[in-house]
Amino acid sequence: MATKTVTAKKTAPAKKDASAKKSTPAKKTTPIKKTSSSSSKAPAKQDAATDLKDFFEDALKDIYWAEKALTKALPKMEKNATHPELKKAIATHIEETQIHVTRLEECFKSLGIKPEAKKCDAMQGLLDEGKSIMEETKPGAIRDVGIIAASQKVEHYEIATYGSLAAYAKVLKEKTCLNNFLTTLKEEKNCDALLTKIADTALNTKAK
Repeated sequence: MATKTVTAKKTAPAKKDASAKKSTPAKKTTPIKKTSSSSSKAPAKQDAATDLKDFFEDALKDIYWAEKALTKALPKMEKNATHPELKKAIATHIEETQIHVTRLEECFKSLGIKPEAKKCDAMQGLLDEGKSIMEETKPGAIRDVGIIAASQKVEHYEIATYGSLAAYAKVLKEKTCLNNFLTTLKEEKNCDALLTKIADTALNTKAK
């Protein structure tokens, strides 16, 4: 009797799972170099302030220079202004600025030091910008708008400065300086508010 031979069926090779993600080598990260905090500090000048009193006196010299510079710059702005309300506001502030200079001199006297003006780079930059604005605008409403913008930048700088000086004077118990700073600060804020009112009610629309 013949015997049947059974052949084993070949099994197909298993298909690779297409969805399997290929493994990618991890990216190398560059280590962040740590820098010491001292390396980023600006070197101090030889005559740098060492305490609040020194810093206070330096700031006083800066604003003294700024106010004296304004007594020369404001008349030029008044001359270039056209709107009568703006001209009047600037003329009034010229008189106030002269009083501000006197108040600062009273502060120097109360501190027992000679009045000294130290160039204020911030104010110089603002005054240069104001001069540039007048040169780049035609007389009339548009120049008036520019003068107000430049003037308010000056006022905001002075408001910040006198606010800080008043805080220092309070800590240092310099009553004469404190009272003078607070009075001047109030006048600077009033001037700024007046300039905003003139611009809103009389000039911005005309300059369109």
